[in-house]
Amino acid sequence: MGKKYDLVVKVGEYTDGQGQTKGRFKNVGVMMDGDKGPYILLDRTFNPAGVGGNEGRESIIVSLYEPKQEGGQQAHSAAKADGYQPKARDLDGDDVPF
Repeated sequence: MGKKYDLVVKVGEYTDGQGQTKGRFKNVGVMMDGDKGPYILLDRTFNPAGVGGNEGRESIIVSLYEPKQEGGQQAHSAAKADGYQPKARDLDGDDVPF
C-alpha cells in the first residue's frame, strides 16, 4: 500500500479555556495511492455546502495530513479489550486539529 492522507476541513472555531480562538476540524475522508494512481474515499455524509467561512467563494480548502499512528483498528481493539472504558483526557494544551 502506498501513501495515505487524511482529508480535513475547517468547519468552525471555538474559544478555549484560556480565551484563545481555535479551529474546529472534521476528518471527511482519506486519499490513498492505488495501483492505477491516487484516489479519494469521501465520507458520504459530508456536505461541502455546509462549510462556512468561504463567503463569496465557490470552493473550500481540504487539507491533507498524514494519519496519526494511534488510530484505526488497533485503537478500537484496545478499547474493546478494556470494555470501552473512557480514558483520562490529555489536558496539557496540545492543539490537535481533529
